[in-house]
Amino acid sequence: MNPEEIKALKELIEFLQEKKIGEFRLERGELKVELKFEAAMIAAAAQNAPHPAQQMDPLLLARLLGGGAPAPAAAAAPASPAPPVHELTAQPAAAEAAEEVLHTVKSPIVGTFYESPSPGSAAFVKIGDMVEVAQPICIVEAMKLMNEIESDVAGEIVKRLVQNGQPVEYGQPLFAVRVR
Repeated sequence: MNPEEIKALKELIEFLQEKKIGEFRLERGELKVELKFEAAMIAAAAQNAPHPAQQMDPLLLARLLGGGAPAPAAAAAPASPAPPVHELTAQPAAAEAAEEVLHTVKSPIVGTFYESPSPGSAAFVKIGDMVEVAQPICIVEAMKLMNEIESDVAGEIVKRLVQNGQPVEYGQPLFAVRVR
């Protein structure tokens, strides 16, 4: 990667952290970049935000995708073949690394998150509840159909990452679970 691409990648990492995006993958020819952030960062993303890619600086995105004008130094330098694969994983500070790793239950569909089977009834699960595999933990309504979302692991519900009635995207984290 040339210095311009490295600078653009650093800006992208800062943008993803600011927007609290858990994973990002970019493939361009032989260049592959994959960024993954810890669940602790994802947990802070409980706010409903528009798609971050639509808010990203178009010049930054163009530079990463190779559509932007090259930097003068890069234009004068002979092109060298890109390394076959670049995989980068953003690692938290040593103090954060000591934190336990939690499993994230993600939404399998786009829709609206509901914590209970009907308005006014008790939530499927609360923080601290123990859940089993295939136990219903919430509902995601999609096109007027109520889809029960089941836990894919057994463990303790540590955090709910979305608000009741909040729109959710495919793959969006819903719960953090401490696996037993």
